[in-house]
Amino acid sequence: MTRLSNVTDAPRIRVLLADDHALVREGLRYVLDADPLIEVVAEASNGRLAVELAQQLTPDVVVLDITMPEETGLKAAGRILEALPGTRVLLLSMHDQSEYVREGMRIGTHGYLLKDSAGEELRAAIRAVHAGGTFFSPAVVRRLSSADAVVDNTPASQLDQLTPREKDVLGGVARGLTNKAIAAELGISRRTVEAHRESLMRKLQIHSVAGLTRFALEAGVVADA
Repeated sequence: MTRLSNVTDAPRIRVLLADDHALVREGLRYVLDADPLIEVVAEASNGRLAVELAQQLTPDVVVLDITMPEETGLKAAGRILEALPGTRVLLLSMHDQSEYVREGMRIGTHGYLLKDSAGEELRAAIRAVHAGGTFFSPAVVRRLSSADAVVDNTPASQLDQLTPREKDVLGGVARGLTNKAIAAELGISRRTVEAHRESLMRKLQIHSVAGLTRFALEAGVVADA
């Protein structure tokens, strides 16, 4: 009895669903409602509405279909990540083409799930990205591991993975500014700066200020003194 109480008392993962097909959204909601730790807080039928609802509700995880009217899932994902660096984004698609997956990774999304995945896989993906990890369908992993999906790891290509705001924060770090000073310069909160720094370190696999500074110099973000 105590174990059950602990489960039901745990904070629920707040999820925003975005897909232009009502039947698909209904199916996704049905799958997620089966998990007591997941709560669907809103649904969107296009990318523009997904961005608006995300900014209003600040969900923990946004599940975005890639192909939607008015604004694609990839474009919406970029806008959501820019405005809400603490929100995790999981892309959903019928396609496993490496270019879609690479673009999602470049803009900082946290997973890529195929629409033919089982319900438990979707629930596992949401739990994984919410916990700070990533999640990719096995077919996607196989495609990325194939010879035609070799990723260029030069500083210039890694720089392309960053959002404009992350590049701004990287420049501030490289110039020796504190989080407070960067926040004042960019007109954002110090907490937002910290979130962007964490995202930078995760994407670049660099875990020190010295490393970020060296990368910024090599990539041409700041000039060498």
